[in-house]
Amino acid sequence: MRYLPHTAEDRRTMLQTIGVKAVDELFVDVPRSAVLEGPVDLPLHAGEMAVERALSDMAAQNMTAGSVPFFVGAGAYRHHVPAAVDHLIQRSEFLTAYTPYQPEVSQGTLQVLFEFQTQVALLTGMEVANASMYDGATACAEAVLMANRVTQRKRAVLSGGLHPQYCSVVETQSKFLDCNIVAADPDAGGVEYLVPLIDEDTACVVVQNPTFFGHLHDLRPLAEACHAKGALLVVAVGETVSLGAVVPPGAMGADIVVAEGQSLGNALNFGGPYLGLFAAREKFVRQMPGRLCGETVDLEGRRGFVLTLSTREQHIRREKATSNICTNSGLCSLAFTIHLSLLGEDGFRQLAALNHAQACAAATRLAEIRGVTVLNDRFFNEFTVRLPKPSLEVVDTLAERGVLAGVPVSRLLPNAGLDDLLLVAATETTSDDDIAALGTALEEVLS
Repeated sequence: MRYLPHTAEDRRTMLQTIGVKAVDELFVDVPRSAVLEGPVDLPLHAGEMAVERALSDMAAQNMTAGSVPFFVGAGAYRHHVPAAVDHLIQRSEFLTAYTPYQPEVSQGTLQVLFEFQTQVALLTGMEVANASMYDGATACAEAVLMANRVTQRKRAVLSGGLHPQYCSVVETQSKFLDCNIVAADPDAGGVEYLVPLIDEDTACVVVQNPTFFGHLHDLRPLAEACHAKGALLVVAVGETVSLGAVVPPGAMGADIVVAEGQSLGNALNFGGPYLGLFAAREKFVRQMPGRLCGETVDLEGRRGFVLTLSTREQHIRREKATSNICTNSGLCSLAFTIHLSLLGEDGFRQLAALNHAQACAAATRLAEIRGVTVLNDRFFNEFTVRLPKPSLEVVDTLAERGVLAGVPVSRLLPNAGLDDLLLVAATETTSDDDIAALGTALEEVLS
């Protein structure tokens, strides 16, 4: 059975209406090198059970995070998601809801987003937060564009400790917007070297804390240097759980904070969908991308929720919009809010402490191995080690032994000359047995 309802006559009528003779004419702008010469090498059709069996066999070849000792991080982290989270987000009123255009029938959705914004503002130490974005990387790009609008400048300095994928998205998003991106070389050190790069044309400096390499920094001196030049400090947080233990960016002088919210309520799920967090100083609120939900009262004095600001192109004229790529990521933000609500403040701090403790235990064990050097003196739940062999080779060998040891830096920074560096992450899901297995296997591989 075909799922395309149009008949041959329907298609002919549509092509005639738009003035082309064949469907291929609609793709004349696609380079020939990108066009397949024939059908994809897949079976043309099969029964449902046969397809299910074939895909199940393919999926069984994956080494899943929960099946082996797992130390992979680099921007996406394995955390325990309480069963209540998945149960609640699958309620039909949440699962099928789209976007709250009509407040009179969207109070539940609007309240969820309002509570989510409140949580994000509290976590980041900021005054206002929006109703979420696609993910941390796109939120970072939006922060740079927002800084341009606020300062009326077109130069952004990216730290060498910023996640390479965040850097790539910022550069792509800014490419056609007359924005000058100054990206520092990958660097596992401090942030002091950024100060001389700030001038009167700089709109913002973007740093990550903890950094891509896992280092923690006091950002207050950098914030002062930015503000002295009229620039904004943008802080990216790749691991949201760190905010349960680390001084929040707002308390260190950040003007805009972006983060990846996957760690709360959202499983790894092969890379998405994830959740972007975005918060800022209240004085910049009208330049924030996306939408903000606010609390109000109706004519009878009853508490209610509305879209207070909707500065995207679906709501206002395109030329006045602050963004056209943002979303409320409603289901992912709901999962985030439920998970954080279940934890509460004390539970969230305990979760962060457990993450840090397991990472410290892992770092101590790896430091005992001959030839292995832990490069971090301060970290949260992820750190960098230098190996006596190329890390990619070591990780592949360990994977064959049933241990996922981390992320080789060379996978994300292939031309940086950092082939011997390995990122190792530990969370509350990392057991003492997992750490012992990693240590033993790494000793054997390096011996």
